[in-house]
Formats: sequence, C-alpha cells, structure tokens
Amino acid sequence: MKRNIIYSLVFVVAAMVSACSGTRKLTRPELNMPDVYHEHASADSMNIADVAWWNFYSDSTLCLMINEALTHNRDLLIAAARVEELGQMYGVDKLCYLPTVSGIVSADNETNDYYGKKSSSDPEYDFKVRLNWEVDLWGGLSKARRRSAAQYMASVEDRRAMEITVIAQTATAYFNLVALQNELNIVKRTLVTREENLEKAYLRFQGGMTSEIVYQQAKVELATTAALVPSLNRRITLAKNALTLLMGRFPEERWNTSRYILDENLPSRLPLGVPSSLLERRPDLRASEQRLRAAMAGVGVAYSNQFPKLTIGITGGWENDDVSHLFSSPFSYIIGSITGTVLDFGRNKRRYKASIAAYEQARFTYEKTVMQAFTEVDNAAQSYRELQFTADRRRELRDAALKYVDLANRQYLAGSISYIDVLDASRSYFDAQIALSNAVRDEYLALVDLYRALGGGWTR
Repeated sequence: MKRNIIYSLVFVVAAMVSACSGTRKLTRPELNMPDVYHEHASADSMNIADVAWWNFYSDSTLCLMINEALTHNRDLLIAAARVEELGQMYGVDKLCYLPTVSGIVSADNETNDYYGKKSSSDPEYDFKVRLNWEVDLWGGLSKARRRSAAQYMASVEDRRAMEITVIAQTATAYFNLVALQNELNIVKRTLVTREENLEKAYLRFQGGMTSEIVYQQAKVELATTAALVPSLNRRITLAKNALTLLMGRFPEERWNTSRYILDENLPSRLPLGVPSSLLERRPDLRASEQRLRAAMAGVGVAYSNQFPKLTIGITGGWENDDVSHLFSSPFSYIIGSITGTVLDFGRNKRRYKASIAAYEQARFTYEKTVMQAFTEVDNAAQSYRELQFTADRRRELRDAALKYVDLANRQYLAGSISYIDVLDASRSYFDAQIALSNAVRDEYLALVDLYRALGGGWTR
C-alpha cells in the first residue's frame, strides 16, 4: 500500500515537471490610444453616444420603426437565443464543483456450469447510488468556469452590438426612403412646370413666335424628367421593403413617408468624447475583450489537463441474489483515484501550445478590432464635417439656380434671351435641387454612422 502511494506521488510529480517545462507567460495587449480621434477634434468630456437613441433621433415615425425593429428583428432574436444558449452553458460550468450522482438498478442471472459439478443458477439484483467528485487540484475547473463566463458575456455584448447595428440600419433605410420620396416630389413638381413650358412652347411655335427647335427642346426636357419616375418608384419600393425586413415584417404598401422631409440644419459640431471611453461604449470591443479572456482561460484549462486528476467516488446501495431480501444486504465502498496519461506522445503538450496560439489570435483580433473602431470614428467624423461643407455649397447652388431661373424668365419676357436659355436655367435648378437632396441625405447618413461608430444606441 505504501509503495503504491509512493508510485502515485512520483507519477504526479513527473507529470507536473513535464507540463511545467513548456509553460510561458501570457501578456495582455498594450493599446497606445491617441488623445483625440483626429487632428481637428478636441478631447470633449461629453459624447453624443451618451444620448439615448429615442432622443438622438427626434423623428417620431423613425422612433416607432426602430422600436419595432428592436422587438421583431430576426437577427436580434437570433442573438438573444445565442445569449440564452451560452447562459445555460455557463450555468452548467458553474456547477462543476458539485459532485455527480448516478443510480444503478440491475438484475442478472449467471449460469455456472463447471466440470464435474451440477449446473447452477446465480442470480444477482442490485440497487446502488454512485457519487463522484473531481477535486480541482490544478484549477482546471475554475478556469473552465471563467472561460464559460467570458463566452457568455461576449454573447451579451454581441447582442448589444447587434442592437446598435439594427438601429443604424433602420435609421439609414428610413433616411434613404425619405430622401427618395423627396426626390420624387421634386421630379413631380418639375414635371408640372415642364408640362406648362411645353404648352407655352407649342403655342408660341404654332403662332410663329419661336422656331420648332424650342418646342422640341421642351419635349425633350419633359420626357427626360418623366423617365425618372419609374426608376424612383422602384427604388422607393426597395427602400420600403428594406425597412419592413428590418422591422421583421412582410412587404406592405399601407404606409407613406411623403409628408416627411429632411431638415437641412444639422449641428455643425458634435462632441466625440475622450477616445479611451470608446472601449467602454462599444459593445463589439467589449465582446472582443471577453473572447480574449475566454482564450486566456482556455490556456489555463489546457495547462491543467496535463496533470493527473483526483476523483473521489462513493458507492452505496443493496445487492442480493434474492429480490425479497434485497434491502437486507447493504453495500458501500469509497474509492479515491488519481488518473492521468503516463505517455501520450506529447498530445496534451501540443493541445496546450495550440491553446496559446488561439490566445494569440484572440489578442491580435482584439487589437485589430480596437484599431478598426478608432478608424471608423475618425472616418465618420471626417465624413460628417466634409459632407456638411458639401451640403452648404449645394444649398448655395440651389439658391443661385433659383435666382437664375427667375432672371432668365424676366429677360426672356423682355426679349433679351431665347427660350432655350430659360430651359437651361430650369434644368440647372432641377439638378441643383436633386443634388441638395442627396447631399442632405448623405449628411444624415454620416450622422447615423458617427453615432454608431461612437457606440451610441444600446441601452445600458
């Protein structure tokens, strides 16, 4: 007995020495974050991401759509189911310290037929309960629990990141739809004007006041504008369907956004906050950090698996060869065992090294995710500022084109210019209106992207 204990201790020590020979120290990533997002930004204490989405988006119709999307969007429901799955698995690992209890009810009948003896029957009936408990000698169970907890928290952060994505996608689809509807309204108003111009050109041509080229030019302008309507209607239908899909609904026609317009006056400067706070606001960064922790815990699990495991088992119950006297024969024993691989040809060591490589992947992925987040914020802030400048210039162009049309009509009535010049002025004004509508739309989309990039949208 004493010799067996000595052999077991030697076995454990040898396994520990073998496992420790290939260990290495894991390092957490060092992030040298900038003080500001870009050279034109300041270190604001405030951040637009701190504003709740229902306050950030003031359009009541958009807020209703976002709320419906957060309730019925299928991607969010999938993410919620994933959270539930990993939450249950984490619950399993939280109970890893507790023993397992199993029951055995069996009956067998062994026939003994030995040489020179009469054949006999040897029945046996068993009713036993087994309790097994693994002692967490090397911390493998606790590391597995930490890994499961980190995976669960990563799924929670993934769901929050999905909320931000769905909110941004819904707002983007809505602003695209409103911009398309606004563009269609511009085309329809222009069609009315060009139909009137065509009628005037026809009357003047019939009266010999102008040449046929003016009349034909008016027809070309009218046909060119009318040809835009089918394409816009198709794009509006696609935009509506994109919104209904985000809201978890089937395509429908019973809604209209024609009365909504995009406000042309957006704030010129928005607080971006301190860059270091981005790690707390962005759920995708927090999810990546949790996966890094899970990978680190996975290294601990693989490391502990190189050592033998100590298991204590207790079995108790009854066994007898007669059912009527089964509970008259109690049966019990306690056993403690140390199990481990004597020679695995380096399998566990390779698994440990593989877990280290997996950790390195998670570490580099986390660093890349942080860099991408900062890049997204910088790009979004730069885009918003430049698109605001573009929208201001488009607004000036629209106003100048409107004055150009007014002056062209006056000079034409005074006989100073031809009617083709009036048509050119009208075409310039039409193009300027469309360009301004698109510029304001892009400005709104840049604002949505900036709010998303800063981590705004999910509720804490």
